[in-house]
Amino acid sequence: MTKIGYARVSTIDQDFEIQRQRLHAEGCQIIRSEKVSGASREGRTELETIIGFLREGDELVVTRLDRLGRDTRDVLNIVHECEQRGAFVTVLDPHVSTRGEVGHVILTVLGMVAQMERRFIKERQREGIARAKVNKVYSGGRVRIDHSLIHRLHRDGLGASAIAKAANCSRMQVYRILSIAESDRCPL
Repeated sequence: MTKIGYARVSTIDQDFEIQRQRLHAEGCQIIRSEKVSGASREGRTELETIIGFLREGDELVVTRLDRLGRDTRDVLNIVHECEQRGAFVTVLDPHVSTRGEVGHVILTVLGMVAQMERRFIKERQREGIARAKVNKVYSGGRVRIDHSLIHRLHRDGLGASAIAKAANCSRMQVYRILSIAESDRCPL
């Protein structure tokens, strides 16, 4: 039986060191981590690697349920995939495990609460932005990626992976920034 920890943060300016330390203290022999949104399974290659690696009796451990996913269906699908491999899922805060039937019920409820919370946060954020726009104090979110650096590196002939590494972002973000620039140059 192997305990495998999974740490995730959503943005490049967040740090998952606290999660890693907690997973290590919990006895995880392997800890995989990634910086990607938990809103969907898309782009979560480390999680896919873990699930593919799980064997009978292994345990996937996360510090909180929202590190596993923010959508109830995604969380339940992940739990189901782990169980299909004979593995268990454990959430440390609050401590819940799929080793028993009660754990399944609690994970389902917690998943639904996390999904509702995410909707409420987005709704409050939209309301706040709308209010700030009316009061003419909204200047948009802060730019986290240097678009000019991405364009310059692209003009210099670098590929998406090299650009992403230099700009400290994902390849998908590089493709998105370059495609926006391309669509601005070529109107329909």
